[in-house]
Amino acid sequence: MKPYVFDAFILFAYFVAIIGIGLAASRRQTSLQDYALGGRSMPWWAVLASILAAEISAATFLGAPGEGYALRNFTYAQLALGTILARILVSWIFIKPYYTYGVVSIYEFLEIRFGPKSRQSASAVFLITRALASGTRLYVAAIILVLGYEMITGTQPSPARELAITLTSLVVLVGLTAVYTAAGGIKAVVWTDVIQAVVMFCGLGFVLWHLAGSIPHGWNGFHAKLQQPDDLSFWSLGPIVPGNILASIHGVLESEYTIWTAFFAATFVTMATHGTDQDMVQRMLTAKNPARSRLALVASGLADIPIVMAFLTIGILLWVHYQYTPDPHLPTRNAHVFAYYILHELPPGLRGLLIAGIFATAMGSLSTALNALATSWVRDWYEPFIAPRLSRPDSLRAARWSTVLFSLILVIIGGATAWVVISNPTSRILPIVLGIFGYTYGSLLGIFLLGALTKTRGSDRGNLLAMVAGFIAVAILSGLPSDLLRLVGLPPLPRPDWLPLIAFPWRITFGTLVTFIVGFFFSPKSR
Repeated sequence: MKPYVFDAFILFAYFVAIIGIGLAASRRQTSLQDYALGGRSMPWWAVLASILAAEISAATFLGAPGEGYALRNFTYAQLALGTILARILVSWIFIKPYYTYGVVSIYEFLEIRFGPKSRQSASAVFLITRALASGTRLYVAAIILVLGYEMITGTQPSPARELAITLTSLVVLVGLTAVYTAAGGIKAVVWTDVIQAVVMFCGLGFVLWHLAGSIPHGWNGFHAKLQQPDDLSFWSLGPIVPGNILASIHGVLESEYTIWTAFFAATFVTMATHGTDQDMVQRMLTAKNPARSRLALVASGLADIPIVMAFLTIGILLWVHYQYTPDPHLPTRNAHVFAYYILHELPPGLRGLLIAGIFATAMGSLSTALNALATSWVRDWYEPFIAPRLSRPDSLRAARWSTVLFSLILVIIGGATAWVVISNPTSRILPIVLGIFGYTYGSLLGIFLLGALTKTRGSDRGNLLAMVAGFIAVAILSGLPSDLLRLVGLPPLPRPDWLPLIAFPWRITFGTLVTFIVGFFFSPKSR
């Protein structure tokens, strides 16, 4: 057990540092604006690090190397190109109005532009979608502990024990994150994100060095195992059929990682997540002015490319490594391979650093979600509807208690997700829940664009119809009704040949376009 003592010390030191920094940030908070925006006093480079920490969840930390391991190429990284264009558009379209109107919850912008129904519906979509998305991803961080249990005991845990390990890790991880998030607000989130980003990047750098050194004969040995046509490729045009435009369009829309997805679908995805999601935008609004907020946002897009390339390179190196040194106990799930390598092949100390990196990514994305959920709830629901009925309303206290409440909700969602994964690994509920933002965020982006790009179009009631239309369109194009029928054991609905089954990156694109077009037909007079 001695080799694990050093790893445990590193993890303990990491948690102590994070909690200490988070609690130190709680001083001099007197209002919801301090809790949610940190007095707009955060330096742009800290905002940049916080954006990166929020983007990279534990699912990304383990899943992106899994993509490289499975595909043995960099086509997944194409999506990062669209995110740069999207961040430029977000900085140009949304950042300045958010500062001009002085919003705390970005959904206040919709009330200013259209009316209260638009604000409330958008806020509700965010609260539900973000809680489900963040909660379902929490269980991924527990993978490393389940595999660690197998390594230490030499036995595979029973489903009941695996669920118990997962629930314990969720309670501890969420509990520690909730402590500093509830106490310190957005300042605690941003400054702990800076530390978490440093831990994560150091871990990635060390593991790249360690993996590269394990490949016999260096580059020649690496390249010798990668001789297939698509190996190490970056660009993919998708299944283009010469002379058949309809078949080519179908192929593009049904493919995940193509150049078309990168420049079109990924642009809409990032505009939605970085322009209309309180989780991501809130940290941008902590910068001193719009110029510094824009700088942090665009710089984070440029940083995404080398980060994604590093994750994919780790996955490809893992595949080559296990070609030279096969391991009969290697997990069958691609997303588990990196965690298995960390536990079984990294030396003590470095192993602890990588485990801390996994927890850092989980806590970084979790803390921002908790802070954003609490801010949106208090600003969009507590202050308009509950506070007027109280003799002594206190928005700051409400924000802290709602942070605790949302922590409990996320633990419940994460536990339910773990139970589904453990008891029925082939269930289709996970793609539905994990990809839920694709069904709803197109509707959000559509009405935000309608409000920002037009002055005389859109109405409070019309926006509700437009958002519903956007959701229905995406549900049909992505086959959601058939997925739900399969989930309950019923046969899927018949689907015409001309109707494509769009890949997940395209969902927000179609949801945005349908919502914007439908909303455009209404005018403020119809409010």
